[in-house]
Amino acid sequence: MNRTLDKLRRRGPGLAFVASALLLAGGLTAPAALAADDYTQSVTQPSSTQVQLNFTPTTPALYVDVHYTGVPGIGQQNVRMTNGSGTWRTTVGGLSTGNVLDYWFTYEKSGPQYDTPHFSYTVGGGGTTTVAAPTFSPPGGTYSAAQTVTISSATSGATIRYTVDGSTPTASSTLYSGPISVPNSRTVNAIALKSGSTTSPVSSATYTIGTQAGCPTQSDTPNFGPNVRIFDPGMSAATIQAQLDTDFNNQKDTLTAQMADRRVAHLFKPGTYNNVHDNVGFYTSVAGLGQNPGDVLINGDVTVDAFNASDNGVALQNFWRSAENMAVNPSGGNERWAVAQAAPFRRMDVRGGLQLYPASYGYASGGYIADTKVAGQAASVSQQQWYTRDSQLGSWNGGVWNMVFSGTSGAPATTFPNPPETTLATTPVSRDVPYLYVDGTGKYRVFLPSLRTNASGPSWANGSTPGSSAPMSQFYVVKSGDSAASINNALSAGCNLFFTPGVYHLNQTLNVTKANTTILGIGYPTLVPDNGVNAMQVSDVDGVRLKGLLFDAGTTNSQALLTVGQSGSSASHASNPTTVQDVFFRIGGAIAGKATNSLIVNSANTIIDHIWAWRADHGNAGTYGWNTNTADTGLVVNGANVTATGLFVEHYQKYQVIWNGQGGKTIFFQNEMPYDVPNQASWNAPSGVAGYAAYKVGSNVTSHEAWGLGSYCFFDTNPAVSSYHAFEVPNTSGVRFHSLLTVSLNYRGTITHVINDTGGVTPSGTVPVNVVSYP
Repeated sequence: MNRTLDKLRRRGPGLAFVASALLLAGGLTAPAALAADDYTQSVTQPSSTQVQLNFTPTTPALYVDVHYTGVPGIGQQNVRMTNGSGTWRTTVGGLSTGNVLDYWFTYEKSGPQYDTPHFSYTVGGGGTTTVAAPTFSPPGGTYSAAQTVTISSATSGATIRYTVDGSTPTASSTLYSGPISVPNSRTVNAIALKSGSTTSPVSSATYTIGTQAGCPTQSDTPNFGPNVRIFDPGMSAATIQAQLDTDFNNQKDTLTAQMADRRVAHLFKPGTYNNVHDNVGFYTSVAGLGQNPGDVLINGDVTVDAFNASDNGVALQNFWRSAENMAVNPSGGNERWAVAQAAPFRRMDVRGGLQLYPASYGYASGGYIADTKVAGQAASVSQQQWYTRDSQLGSWNGGVWNMVFSGTSGAPATTFPNPPETTLATTPVSRDVPYLYVDGTGKYRVFLPSLRTNASGPSWANGSTPGSSAPMSQFYVVKSGDSAASINNALSAGCNLFFTPGVYHLNQTLNVTKANTTILGIGYPTLVPDNGVNAMQVSDVDGVRLKGLLFDAGTTNSQALLTVGQSGSSASHASNPTTVQDVFFRIGGAIAGKATNSLIVNSANTIIDHIWAWRADHGNAGTYGWNTNTADTGLVVNGANVTATGLFVEHYQKYQVIWNGQGGKTIFFQNEMPYDVPNQASWNAPSGVAGYAAYKVGSNVTSHEAWGLGSYCFFDTNPAVSSYHAFEVPNTSGVRFHSLLTVSLNYRGTITHVINDTGGVTPSGTVPVNVVSYP
C-alpha cells in the first residue's frame, strides 16, 4: 500500500442415523438439501431383481442414510450406506420388473445433516440403466509400498476404462483387463461401460505410496528450536507475560524490525490463560495448540495497533503477523487487529467485538479473516479493503473502498458501491489450513482439514473441523542452519516439512514431488533463493498443502519463486487440489531482490487462499527502485479451474496478475500499480496501450468470474504516467466481473478506465471510480 500518512447443530454419526429415522417415522424432516450441487445420485441395475443406489456428496460426508419404499412385502427401510472412494452405495434386492422404488437420502455436511428430495426408479422400466460405478480394492489411501489394485463393477458384462494421470477417463482410455500396479503416488480414475446402458459416474482413488514408510521416523515431541515459545496453563501469568513483552519489544518497531531477520512464534497449549496480553509485532505467529479454537482460551488480548510513535497513528505497514486457532475473551470487550497485508486472522473465536482499525482511527490497509467466529460486531472503520471468508459475525460495520465476504453469516448484503460491500452466500471451494496441535497424550500432530464446497460459516461451528491428522513423526522439522540439500533429502524420503521461524538461504530448488505433502510454517520462515535458483517447485500431483511461508527474492534474478505444476499440466485435481495459503512473496525491501515472477500456477484446481505478492516500495536503503528490485509479474495462472480467495498483488513492473487458465474464479483482489515508474515509455504494454493492466485475463479464455476487485495508482516518481485500464479481459459472456473500482491515491497519476473501455478516469481527491458489473 501507499504508506504516505496523508493518504487516504452437532451430532455423532450413530445418533444422527437414529435421529433421521425418528424424524421420518414422525412425519418430520431434517433441513432440506443445501443445493442440488451438494451431491449427485444415480441408480444402477446389476440384475433383474436388484438395484444399486449411489450417492456422491460434493463435500466428504461422515455418513449417508438412504430411505426407500416399494419393495414388495416390506415397508419403509432406513439404511446406512457404505462408502467407497467417496461414493456411498446400497444394493436393494427382492425386486421384480415394474416395481417402483421411491427413495431419498439424508447426508451429513460439515456437521449438520440434510434431506434430499424424493426420487423414483422403475425396475426394468424399459429406459436405459446406468452402469454401476467402479470400485477399487484396496481402496485409496496411504501405503508403505506399491499396491496391486483391482477394479470392478457390479454390473455384469461391463467393461472398465481407467487413467492413472489424474485425467477424466473416456471410452478410449486404457482398457482394464486385470489388476494394475500402483508403484508410486497417483490418482486412479475409472468408468464402467456397457452397450445399451448409460456410462457410470467416474470413480476415483488416490494412493499415496511410501510417505509413512519412507520418511525416517521423527519425534512426536520435537524440539522446535530457539524461536518457538511454548506456553502451558501451569505457567504463571507473569512468566508468560514477561516473554511476550520481550518478544514484542524486539519485533515492534516499524523502522528497525520491519525488515529485520528476527522471527518468532507464540504457541499456547490447551487450557485457560488469565490476564495475558500478547501484542503482536513483525514476523510473529500466535496460535493455540488445541484441535479446536475453544481448547485454548485467552482471558486477555491478542492485539495489533499502531504501536510506534513513527507510525503516526496509522497501520499502513503492519505486515507479517498472524493469529490462529484460539478463543479470546477480550479484556475491554473488543479485540483489536489493526493490520495491513500478510496478517491473517484464522480459526479465531472472538468472544466479544473485533476492531480492525487503530485506536487512533488512523488509516489501515488490510486484510483477511477466515474460519472465524466473532460474537459481537466486527468493525472495519478506516480499513480501506478487507476480505472475510467462511466465518460467522455478530454484525459488520464500516467500509471505505472494497469490503468482500463469502460464506459469512452476519455479513451485510451486497450494496456495492454504496456502501462498498460485496457478499457471496457461500465460498465455491475452500479447504482450511493445516495446523499444529497437541493430542491427549501430549504428542504433536498436524490436522488436515477436508475440502469444502459451497461452504458457509466456520468449519468448526458444529464441532470439530472435519478432516484427518498426521503425526509429527512424518514431519521433518526444519530449523535454522538446515541446508537446501537436507530439506530436499527429507522431501525425497517422503517427509512432510514443518518450518520453524528463521531465514533459510537456498542454493538449490526445493522439489516437492510426492502427492499429499504438507509444508507448514510458523513464525514467517523466510526462503531466500541464492544464485538465481527458483525457490520451490511443486509437481503436478494431488493434495499438496503449502501454508505460512514467506518467499524473499535473492539478489540474483530467479525466474520464479514458487511454481505449482509443470508447464502444460492438465490432470484434474478437483477432488484433492493443491492449496497455497498464507504464502507471501517479497521482492526487495530487506535485500535488493529480483525475480521475474513470484507465483506460477500450472496445476488445475489449485486453491490460492490468501497471498500477498509485493514488490517493495520502501525498505532498507539500496534495496528498492525501478532498476534495483526488478520483477515483472506477481501471479501467473495457467491451470484450469483455479480458485483464488484473497489476492493481494502490488507494484510489479508489468502485469500484476496474468490469468490464462479456463474456469478461474477470484474472490477479492487488492492491487497497487508501481509507484516508481520513471516515464510513460517504461510502462506501456506490448499492445501499445498506456500502462499494464493490474489483472489481465488471457485473450483465449472463455470462462472466468471475479468479485470485489480494486486497483489503485500512485505514480509518485512521475505523476504524468497513466494506465489505460486496470482490468483487461476478453469480451465474451463467459467472462464476468462484479464490483470493481479504481482510485488515484493523492492524484498521483491516472487510470483512464476501470475495465477494458468501461469506467471513467480516476478523479482527484482519492475518490473511487466504480463499475458494478461487466459486461
